[in-house]
Amino acid sequence: MRFTRFVGIDWSGAVGRRHPSVQVALAEADGPPRLVLPPGGVWSRSGVLDWLGALSGNVLVGMDAGFGFAAVQGFEAPARTLWAEIETVCAAEPDLAGHAFVTSRRDAFWMGAADGPRHLRAHLRVCEQVYATSGLGVPTSNFVLLGASQVGKASLSAMRLLHRLGWPVWPFDPLPASGPVILEIYAQAFARMAGTRGKLRDRAALATALAHFGSKAPAGLPERFPDHVGDALITAAGLRVIAAQPHWWQPHALTPALATTEGWTFGIA
Repeated sequence: MRFTRFVGIDWSGAVGRRHPSVQVALAEADGPPRLVLPPGGVWSRSGVLDWLGALSGNVLVGMDAGFGFAAVQGFEAPARTLWAEIETVCAAEPDLAGHAFVTSRRDAFWMGAADGPRHLRAHLRVCEQVYATSGLGVPTSNFVLLGASQVGKASLSAMRLLHRLGWPVWPFDPLPASGPVILEIYAQAFARMAGTRGKLRDRAALATALAHFGSKAPAGLPERFPDHVGDALITAAGLRVIAAQPHWWQPHALTPALATTEGWTFGIA
């Protein structure tokens, strides 16, 4: 394994310029993961983009957001083409928001009962179908934009970040021999690997989950904290362990076509 630093990002597609739900954690080659906070203590999405752009070296970044859509309803184009389209349509929106793209493709997304039965638009990518059959959790379609578990809005803003960042993105690009790589993760998958079913909101639960990945909880963490903090920390620690395990890089259902369009969630095989 060539990576020496591991970043976990819990992401958000919410309206606004500062987002308490956006959390960033960093794990070095050894030692506990730690939170990374910006000046003022609350991240903007653009601030995360700038922070990533300043990183160098063999860093692996996992972001909790979708990097692609199921290849249906006019979304069959390569993901990088989609990211460029989203950036063009949403260029005037602040802080990497993606709401204008929803308006431009309104018939594809589900935002409530007025859009008809949810299941008719809640298409799952192949990786999400694989995760659903694993019994570890219930995935949500990136086309669904309503509900506490929706990830569609966060995915749109993540795609704008990917387009601007310009890094290699797994599995859409070949893995380079050196330098940074960013990939999609599902933070709760790391919690499930550690045997945790609920949200990681307290120090004891987080310490137990981190121990599964050979890590301790960072010093100074309060007894209770938002689950976004736990998600970022478990992602950074989990990535450090599973990135060295080849089967996660070679999911059995990941085809060359999917690697170009839908992508894959690292940690699902």
